[in-house]
Amino acid sequence: MAVSVATSRFSVRSWLLIFSMQAAMGMTASAAFSQDVILTQPSPQIETAPFYPPDAPPARRTPLPDRRQDIEEQTVTADYRISALQPDSKGALWVGSWQGLAKIDPKTGRILNRVSLPNTTVGALAQDRSGRIWVGTYEGLVRIDPRSGEITAQNFALPSNRVLSMLVDQRGYLWVGTDAGLALISPDQGLLMTTVKNLPGVSANALTLDPLGNLWVGTLNGLVQVNTASALLMRQIDTIPGKTVQALDFDPWGMLWLGTPTGLYAADVGIQRTIQLVRPPSAKPAAKSTARPAGKGRSANHPSPKSRSQSSRPVSQPPAIEKIVFVSTDPALFKLRTVTQLQGRNVMTLHFDKLNSIWVGTTTGLLRVNPFNGATGGEIPYLPSSRVLSLSPDTGGKLWVGTSEGLAWVSTETFRGKPHATFLPVGR
Repeated sequence: MAVSVATSRFSVRSWLLIFSMQAAMGMTASAAFSQDVILTQPSPQIETAPFYPPDAPPARRTPLPDRRQDIEEQTVTADYRISALQPDSKGALWVGSWQGLAKIDPKTGRILNRVSLPNTTVGALAQDRSGRIWVGTYEGLVRIDPRSGEITAQNFALPSNRVLSMLVDQRGYLWVGTDAGLALISPDQGLLMTTVKNLPGVSANALTLDPLGNLWVGTLNGLVQVNTASALLMRQIDTIPGKTVQALDFDPWGMLWLGTPTGLYAADVGIQRTIQLVRPPSAKPAAKSTARPAGKGRSANHPSPKSRSQSSRPVSQPPAIEKIVFVSTDPALFKLRTVTQLQGRNVMTLHFDKLNSIWVGTTTGLLRVNPFNGATGGEIPYLPSSRVLSLSPDTGGKLWVGTSEGLAWVSTETFRGKPHATFLPVGR
């Protein structure tokens, strides 16, 4: 038996030697393999014993979603990325990072509060209609009282514990996007209402609402439209360049803007609109009493003739203005156009400001884009990092920017960035 094993090992080494010689002579791999099989076959009269390694290698396994953070943290000692920004109804700005959650005054930059979380890796933020702050982490969902910073609810049975995106719909319900599907939460009762686990494209990277109230989801394989009332899928679009949709936002005219690893795109998703003349409410002030103190032969209940003539003047009505009204959608229509100036850019986030300019954060800088012609105003300098992950325009009179190495704000006059020390490495 020992002789047979030795013969088998010798045959393997011979095979390797012949293969090396043939490769050096320019023979193809397939021809070498076929000839080697013939040359190294044992004689039919000799039975060789199989040779087994002492232990079989362990099977490869894909890590579970809630374990991916542990794997990522093994490669970096500390990560100061600002992953989410959420202005609240009281004028404060909530800053979510991989070092925890903080609340700041966006006008002065003063840190108002630091919130202790069960897991400090924040993936998404949202505010519900009651003003409560919802924090999506790598270990689930947490509800925060904005006044005290205390946790009032946590740990829902989500499709995955890794929360990537959140959005409050027109009814006030909270949609939570994870790397394994969608969940719908009742914010008041704190109840999980439904889940969408078999989401095409699997991961809900980005969420936005269209003007008709439907939910659009950016996934690993394009776009998915979801009916918010029934949680049913309306359509799937898997022809997006770059495949993975990382950022979404609708403009005031019903066009969908999306960012992928290959650039910025605008899509006509078939939303039908019309123009209506709308007359704003009159700015007529409240009527003031014209009564005067009794005396000099005049009753207090009878105004003077001059007062009567002034009060009887007709009040001018403000002029009617044009307003876009969205009426329906065509599910068969989807037209995509590319923003040439951003071709090849890895777009991570995008937001419209009050002037209808698009702020686009990429892995190589922050740019302001004109949505009508695609022109850019150049990259914003002096940010902590060129890798931009989150944006909050028109907050405290500034544009707040979350990067992979900390928080910054941009002046709307000079368009230059300035770092903010909400979360920074020690000694920086």
